[in-house]
Amino acid sequence: MGMFRMREPRKFRRVSIYTDERRDKLEKLVNEVKREQGDLPPEHIDYTVDKFKGKFGKFTPRTQTYVEHGRGMVKWPVALVVIILLFMLWRYLLTGDIHF
Repeated sequence: MGMFRMREPRKFRRVSIYTDERRDKLEKLVNEVKREQGDLPPEHIDYTVDKFKGKFGKFTPRTQTYVEHGRGMVKWPVALVVIILLFMLWRYLLTGDIHF
């Protein structure tokens, strides 16, 4: 009576699209054994700021031109002179007197 027999549903099997965890674990285990035997140098991961410094400016044309042409900011002595001149102009417009 093959007609009335219920099929067993397929079992759930998760297959990762982007990474293979089993392969990664196996590779990590193999690397640890090789390090213990002395075939690989010891793994030494340090975070340093110099590792990333200046790297992000190389990826887009806008940041490249920004880095090549300088920061584009007004330096503080120039800004101080401009503020003083604006203050003098403001005082002249209020009083009409040039003498300071």
